Amino acid sequence: MAMATRRLFHLQPCENSATMSQNGFLEDAAPEENLEDEVCDTVNSSVVSGESIRFFVNVNLEMQPSQTAETEASGGCVLLHTSRKYLKLKNFEEEIRAHRDIDGFLAQASIILNETATSLDDVLRAMLHRFAQDPNHAEPGCNMDLLMTVLFTDAGAPLESNVHLLSDTIQGVTATVTGVQYQQSWLCIICTVKSLQRRHVCISHLVRPQNWGENSCEVRFVILVLTPPKMKSTKTATEVGRTFATMFSDMTFRQRLLETRTVEEFKEALVHQRHLLTLVSQRRRKSSTKYHSTCSISHKPLQRKDFLSLGKGIRDDIARRFPVYPLDFTEGIMGDHSAVGKYITTTIFLYFACLLPTIAFGSLNDETTKGAIDVQKTMAGQSIGSLLYALFSGQPLVVLLTTAPLALYIHVIQGICDDYQLDFKAFYAWTGLWNSFFLGLYAFFNLSLVMKLFKRSTEEIIALFISITFVVDAVKGMVKIFRKYYYGHHLDDYYTGKTATLVSLLGPNTSLHANLNTSLHADLNTSLLTRLPELTTEDSHVHTGRDTAVLSLLIMLGTLWLGYTLYQFRRRPYLHPYVREILSDLALPIAVLTFSLIASYGFQEIEMSKFRYNPRENLFEMAQMDLLSPEAISSAMGLGFLLSMLFFIEQNLVAALANAPENRLVKGTAYHWDLLLIALINTGLSLFGLPWIHAAYPHSPLHVRALAFVEERVEHGHIYETIVSVKETRLTSLGASILVGLSLLLLPFPLQWIPKPVLYGLFLYIALTSIDCNQLFERVALLLKEQTAYPPTHYIRRVPQRKIHYFTGLQVLQLLLLCVFGMSPLPYMKMIFPLIMIIMVPIRYNLLPRIIEAKYLDAMDAEH
Repeated sequence: MAMATRRLFHLQPCENSATMSQNGFLEDAAPEENLEDEVCDTVNSSVVSGESIRFFVNVNLEMQPSQTAETEASGGCVLLHTSRKYLKLKNFEEEIRAHRDIDGFLAQASIILNETATSLDDVLRAMLHRFAQDPNHAEPGCNMDLLMTVLFTDAGAPLESNVHLLSDTIQGVTATVTGVQYQQSWLCIICTVKSLQRRHVCISHLVRPQNWGENSCEVRFVILVLTPPKMKSTKTATEVGRTFATMFSDMTFRQRLLETRTVEEFKEALVHQRHLLTLVSQRRRKSSTKYHSTCSISHKPLQRKDFLSLGKGIRDDIARRFPVYPLDFTEGIMGDHSAVGKYITTTIFLYFACLLPTIAFGSLNDETTKGAIDVQKTMAGQSIGSLLYALFSGQPLVVLLTTAPLALYIHVIQGICDDYQLDFKAFYAWTGLWNSFFLGLYAFFNLSLVMKLFKRSTEEIIALFISITFVVDAVKGMVKIFRKYYYGHHLDDYYTGKTATLVSLLGPNTSLHANLNTSLHADLNTSLLTRLPELTTEDSHVHTGRDTAVLSLLIMLGTLWLGYTLYQFRRRPYLHPYVREILSDLALPIAVLTFSLIASYGFQEIEMSKFRYNPRENLFEMAQMDLLSPEAISSAMGLGFLLSMLFFIEQNLVAALANAPENRLVKGTAYHWDLLLIALINTGLSLFGLPWIHAAYPHSPLHVRALAFVEERVEHGHIYETIVSVKETRLTSLGASILVGLSLLLLPFPLQWIPKPVLYGLFLYIALTSIDCNQLFERVALLLKEQTAYPPTHYIRRVPQRKIHYFTGLQVLQLLLLCVFGMSPLPYMKMIFPLIMIIMVPIRYNLLPRIIEAKYLDAMDAEH
C-alpha cells in the first residue's frame, strides 16, 4: 500500500511564489494543479511568528481509507495555541540570580564555537550531544531523542500533524512607528523537562547566519536552556533564559562575541558584559527614587528646621485635605460609579468590628476599675470620639478604638490610686490631660515626621505583635472560662471559705474544742446536714460547668471558622461574584450573629459567660480635678508622657499602614492634624471619665480593604490580590459610629446575649485576617516551604535566600523582645513598652547593617 504524502499549507495569502526551504534558501514553489483555490506553500521552518500562525492544514494527496473519515470530520486541521507575554530585562544590580546564573554557566562552560550545521534541528542535536558528553553534569536517565521532541510543538500531536515549530522562545523586540522589529541574530530556546535533575545552559555560535523563517532570518547565536519542572521561582527556565536574553539584547555585546575565537575569550566577553549591565542598573537606580517608605510623610531627609516651623505640618495637612473634603461625602453616592452597596456592607462590618471589642475592653475596664469605667461608658466614648474623628479628621479611613494597652494603663492607674488612696476619676483625668498636652506639642512641632524613620520591617514587627496580642487575649479569656467552669476553681474557693469559717469557730482555742458538749456537736451536725443539699446542687452545677467550658471553646472556634471561611469566599467559584463579595464583606457580622444565636438559644440549659451590665443614670459626670495634690498631679504627668508615646506611635503607625502605597489612596495624608485632633478628643474623654481611644490596628487596614476594589493576578503560577482603587469616604465611619451610639439602647438586651466566647472568636478572626499581607509572616512561612513554592516577590529576586532567613530571624528576635515587655505579667514593665518600640529604630539603622548588607536590607524594606 502506498504511503500517504503530506503537504503543509498556510492559509494566509502570499504576494509572491517564492518560498523558503528549511535550510534558509529560496526556492520556486511548484504550481498546485489539484487545488480549487490558489494558495502559497509555506516554509517548513521551525521558527514562525505568532502573528502569521492562523491554521495549519495537512493536505493528504494520497490517503489511506482508514484515515479518510477522520480527515473529513476534522477538515485536516490542527490547532496551535500561541501566547506572548512581556518580560522585563534582568536587573543585574538588584536581582541576585542574574550573577548566579552567569557564574553557574561559566563553571559549566557549555559553549559551541563555529557550529557548521545549517538546520535548527541539527544545531539543537549538537547542543544536546554536548550535554550528554559532559561527565560532571550528565543526565543518566535522559533520552536525547525525547529531549529533542519536547522542544517542538509536534510533541504529543496526532500523527497526521506535521507542525514542527519551537514551543517556547525568548527574543528581543523593539517597538517602532511601523510596528515591532525583532532582533533576528539570536534566539533563546527554553524548555522544562521532567526527566532532568539539574539545569543546563548551552550557547552555540554559528559559522554563518542562518535563515530559519520569519523573525529569525539571520541567526548567529542560539541559547538553549533546559530545567527540571520543580524549581524555585527564580530558577525556572524563563528566569534563566531572561538572564541570557538580557545580555544578548545588546548589539555591541553580540558584535564582540562574533570576534571571539576561543572559549576563554567568549567567557571574558560574558564577564565584561555582566559588569557593564551592573553599572547601567546602578546608574538607573541612582537617577530614580531609591526607596519609598510606607510611612514616609516627606521623601526629603529630615532636618532640624523641619521641627522648628511651628504648626507648619498642620497647615499643610489642612491645605491638602480641605479641597477634597466635600468629595468625602459625595464619592460613591453621586456620579456614575456608585458604591452604595459596598458602603452599606462596610458600615455593617465596621459596626460589628468596633462594637464587640468595645464591649470586651469595656468589660475588662469594669473589672479593673470597680465599675468606674464600664461597658456603657466605653460604648459612649467610642461613639462620640469616632463620630468627631469621622467628621473632622484628615484620614477618615482610620478607625479609632480603645485597645488592650489602654486598658492596661487604666489598670495601672487604678492600682496607683488604691495604693496611695487617690481619687481614680481625678487621677485618670489628669493623666489624660497631660497625655493630650504632649500630643499637642508633638503635632505643633511636626514630630510626626520622625515616623519616616520607621522602615517597613519595623512597622510589620509592631503590626504582627498587635495581632499576637489579640490571640493572647482570646486564649487568656478561654483559659479563665476553663478554670472557672471545667476545673471548678469556684468550688475550691467555696470549700476553702467554709473550712476557714469552721477553723475560726473551733480553733486555735483548744480548750473550747475540748469542752464542746453534746448539744454543740448536735448543732454542728444538724447544720452540716442542712447544707448537704446545697453542696450536692453545687457539685451538680460544676458538672454542667464542664459543658459550659467545652461549648465555649466550640463557639469561639466556630466563630473564627465561619468568619474566615466567608471572608475567603470571594475566592471561591460558587454563586455570583456580587453575592460572593457581599458575603465576604459581611463575614464578621454573620459569624457573630450565627454563633450568638446558637449559644443563647440552641443551648439555653448551659450557662454561658457574659459581660456584666451596670445600669447608671449619668454617663457624663465630670471629674473633680481639685481632689489631687500637686505631687499627685506631677506623678500623673509622668504617666501622661509615657501614654503620649504610646498614642504617638500607634496613631502614626496605623495611619501609615492605612496610607501604604499598595492601597492606592489618592487624597493625601494628614498625620499632624489627625494627631492634634486625637489630643482634643481625648481631652474631653478624660474629663468625663470615658476610656481613651486612638487609631486601631488591624481595624484601619481592614476598613481600607473593605472599601477597595480588588483584582486577582497570576504571576509564575502564584495568585495574589492587588488593590485597584479605594472609595475614600467618611460615610462608613460616620454610620458605624452612630450605630455604636444607638447600641446603648440595646443594653442589656439583646447585647448581653452575646457570650464572651464569641468576642474571643472575633479577636482570633481579626488577628488571622490582619496577617494576610504581613511580609514578616510570609517570610516566616518560607521556612516551612520547599523552594519551588516560594512566591516570585521582589525580595526573593533581589536578596540571597540565606540573607532573607537571617533577616527574618532578627525580626523574630525583635518581636520576642516586644512580647517580653508587652505581655509581661508586671504592669509597670508593660508601661515602658512604647520606649521599646522606639528602640527598634536604632536597631534597624545601626545594628542590622553590621550583620546584613544595607542593599539587602533596603530591598526587603522596599514595596516591590
